[in-house]
Amino acid sequence: MTTPPLTIDVVSDVVCPWCYLGRRRLSLALDTVPDIPVVVRWRPFLLDPSIPPDGVDHREHLAAKFGDMSRLDAAHEHLTTLGREVGIDYRFDRVTRYPHTVDAHRVVRWATEADGNVDALVGRLFALHFTEGADVGDHKVLAEAGTVAGLDPAETAQRLATDRDQAAVLAEINGFQRAGVTGVPCFILAGRFGVMGAQSPEILARSIRDAAARTGIAA
Repeated sequence: MTTPPLTIDVVSDVVCPWCYLGRRRLSLALDTVPDIPVVVRWRPFLLDPSIPPDGVDHREHLAAKFGDMSRLDAAHEHLTTLGREVGIDYRFDRVTRYPHTVDAHRVVRWATEADGNVDALVGRLFALHFTEGADVGDHKVLAEAGTVAGLDPAETAQRLATDRDQAAVLAEINGFQRAGVTGVPCFILAGRFGVMGAQSPEILARSIRDAAARTGIAA
């Protein structure tokens, strides 16, 4: 009998730097547990629901939200160091736009439905925002990004011009909030066990093994 895979739902937002780090650390963790069958599912979250549809100036938004920019700059330096350790090139100096990300989540949803390479798409969206400084709220940028998951850019652009699946994405986000997800990344293993934050690969691997054992997927 085929062993069912362990599901890992990663609740995240593409403008969350810790989610970018969490994605990479999860990948490293999975490399150390090749004996456990796993399915990773990327789930939506809005880091800041107050962002208008057209987005806002990145620096001005963060200044208004956090006030002390010196502390934020120090946090960015810390993240840059952590990212470098796992092959992420954070370039916060290039980020000029803080977008509303429902449209990005819609593209991820469509890639999931098409059984495309969703992880590659999510990674591309992170890189676009945090390394290249692109606006991941821009429909042209999103349509082009979707090609890494096998989506047709013309079709994606047509879909983005409508409100298709906006309500479904928002309902999914609200569902995670009602379930108690208040910060991201949040890794939900087997639909039952939560791991909060961009934990180290070692902690994630240990959590995966524990969840697999507790659900009978692995001894």
